[in-house]
Amino acid sequence: MGYIKSAALDETGFVVLDSYNEEIDPQEWLSIEYVDWKSSGDTRFAPLASAKGEIECNGFWNHTPPRTDKDGVWIPEQTEKAPTLTRRAQEPGANVGRCRIIELQPNSYADALYNLHQDDNNRLNPDGTGWVVRGFFNLTDDKNSYFVLRENRTDPSIEYRVALPAGAQLIVDTQRLWHAVHHDGTEPRYCLITSWESGPELDAYIEKYHGVPTAPQFEVAQEVLDAGQAEQARRDAARAAYYAAKGKAEVQAMSEA
Repeated sequence: MGYIKSAALDETGFVVLDSYNEEIDPQEWLSIEYVDWKSSGDTRFAPLASAKGEIECNGFWNHTPPRTDKDGVWIPEQTEKAPTLTRRAQEPGANVGRCRIIELQPNSYADALYNLHQDDNNRLNPDGTGWVVRGFFNLTDDKNSYFVLRENRTDPSIEYRVALPAGAQLIVDTQRLWHAVHHDGTEPRYCLITSWESGPELDAYIEKYHGVPTAPQFEVAQEVLDAGQAEQARRDAARAAYYAAKGKAEVQAMSEA
């Protein structure tokens, strides 16, 4: 039967929406509670919706009973402090699973390449239902930072680099695309991440905000790209050697639960 997917994501695995041009009080992401949860860098997360309405970030399949990343429970003590962000996550009318704000500390392009990962969005997702994808709503004005998206983690021949000024909005099939962010700044980057179920509601939302499966490539000097690729290969080799020395098979496919 297969899953219900958004045709808009077929071409590249992502769409870029119109930029959000209304101001949001930074206290919505600065005054809420964060937990120490690592994902592709030095990160913390502030959940707005979780499996049981608790301030935690675990995959829904790690709870009892285990289930897929849908039907998230909103956390009142968090959403009351972030009403605009909560409305943004609910606006499409699509089923929401996990919803959280990420805080990412500055890193390098090489760090981003090494930390490229695919998400495990659809574990236990019943066949014939909507495929879970993720929306990214950049909160801080990170003009020198960009999303790195690849079909193949170690192949730079097809790499999308999407700029991340305040208000940038993407929807990404993060179980298909390897992804991470190069955050070039002096302060943390904040971004709202929402798990949405694909279907007519999400399709209408993508159409409403003129989602397109491409974006102007964030320009990076070739020597930076080459150095980053070389450093990724060096770190991968070092990791493989570490696990080989322990007599363990390397787990190459990095996944953010």
